[in-house]
Amino acid sequence: MSDLTLVLLAAGEATRFKKPVKKQWLRIGGDPLWLRVLENFRAMRLFSRYIVVGHADEIAFMLRHIYNEKVRFVTGGASRQASLRNALEEVATPLVMVSDVARPCVEKALCKTLLAAVERADCAVPTLPVPDTVYYDGAPIDRKKVLRIQTPQISRTETLREALDRGIEYTDESSAIHALGKKVAFVPGDASLHKLTFADDTAMLPCLEAPDTQARFTGTGFDVHAFDDSPGHKPMVLGGVTIDAPMGFLAHSDGDVAIHALIDALLGAAGMGDIGELFPDTDSLWAGADSAKLLRHVVHLLLHAGFVICQADITIVAQTPKIGPHKEAMRRRLAEILQIPPQHVNIKATTTEKLGFVGRKEGVAVEAAATLKFFDWTRA
Repeated sequence: MSDLTLVLLAAGEATRFKKPVKKQWLRIGGDPLWLRVLENFRAMRLFSRYIVVGHADEIAFMLRHIYNEKVRFVTGGASRQASLRNALEEVATPLVMVSDVARPCVEKALCKTLLAAVERADCAVPTLPVPDTVYYDGAPIDRKKVLRIQTPQISRTETLREALDRGIEYTDESSAIHALGKKVAFVPGDASLHKLTFADDTAMLPCLEAPDTQARFTGTGFDVHAFDDSPGHKPMVLGGVTIDAPMGFLAHSDGDVAIHALIDALLGAAGMGDIGELFPDTDSLWAGADSAKLLRHVVHLLLHAGFVICQADITIVAQTPKIGPHKEAMRRRLAEILQIPPQHVNIKATTTEKLGFVGRKEGVAVEAAATLKFFDWTRA
């Protein structure tokens, strides 16, 4: 056990999956796929350490799912091989098993078979025969000599590092090690190790449990911005709509206090933290930023992480400007950004009866609530 580290690759863009959700974030019951696969490997008790490679935009959210000193999260690279090289920097054991989250149905028996096989080789891989006639370069070849290579694969760590440091791009570990002139051992694979590449592949993976379609997640958000009536102030933008007013908002971004509260509500429902973590006001990148673009980015993150936005409810507390004439434009603008029907966005407006900073016409406060559910990949 102390000789083996697991590297789980889960940083891909999933461009061929053609669904709003990334395949590593498909919900299996209530868990994202990458977490369910990791827990399956942890239950085997074969590994001394676990390294999960995630996309740069997703690492922070991954970290919220698990706290274990034996699990290390590493940011992926521009390719599978670059991601693996990043992970290998954290591997201290003589052996490393590399598995793709896209092959979720791995059994302990196969892992033990690979461990036994690597004792006589530099890399051990599961393989399947090719049942069909095979042509290469226009001519048939002996299909008995053709093998389909699967993952997971176990390699000698130093050999794998040497193989990947040659600057040549390989599609898997065995190819890199074979090119180095080292020995690759083959063991029988399994059809259940089918790779999740396209949406239809989910039907070929018996270990995938349907998502929890009954779960609903509600988050709330609250934000306040003071008015800015200084010369050259920014235009007032509220709920994604520009309002003709003699003042704007004092803020690092455009100051759209309604969208800021809505972002926090969405992030709260997903368990993704808050707006300050994603778009800190200490970062010049967000100076004067269009809050609608920030909201689009959050929607993008939510959809990729396996959520569907159900509805949003926003209460704008303002003595001035008058919100009523703009409510419908706000509602439709936000519905378009959230990618939900406009009837599922509600805008309410009230005053504080001239009490407090709002009543003194010094600023605006907004409270928002939003509800999410899991994307149902079994029906989409």
